Amino acid sequence: MSKLYLEMEHVLQYFDENGDGKISPSELRNRLGVVVGEELPLKEAEEAVESLDLDGDGFLGLDDLVHLMESTDGEEEKLEDLRRAFGIYDMEGIGFITPKSLKMMLSRLGESKSIDECKAMINYFDLNGDGVLSFDEFRIMMQ
Repeated sequence: MSKLYLEMEHVLQYFDENGDGKISPSELRNRLGVVVGEELPLKEAEEAVESLDLDGDGFLGLDDLVHLMESTDGEEEKLEDLRRAFGIYDMEGIGFITPKSLKMMLSRLGESKSIDECKAMINYFDLNGDGVLSFDEFRIMMQ
């Protein structure tokens, strides 16, 4: 099984609240709402699922997520933009976004968050549980 497939399995598990192996529009809405602090309208979640759903079953499965990532792999310009954005958040210059660097960046953007709030934000996309965001985890988050 490829590395991409394994990464997408982790993403699927995160969003799949009921464990059925698929992401429904409401699951997408719930999880994204927790991360951004504001609920995504259900209609937008439904549209997102519909646009990415390859088999037309109304859900996102593992194959849909892998296809999404494979279709974006060739977009070098977007990848470079993501690398630059990641670099801005990696204020400590260590190759990871830490709660401290996230707090500093959000502060610069006018958002006041505690270290605990920043830890919670990172934990939602911290697929390997190390407490920081790698570039790959950041890339998945930004997709």
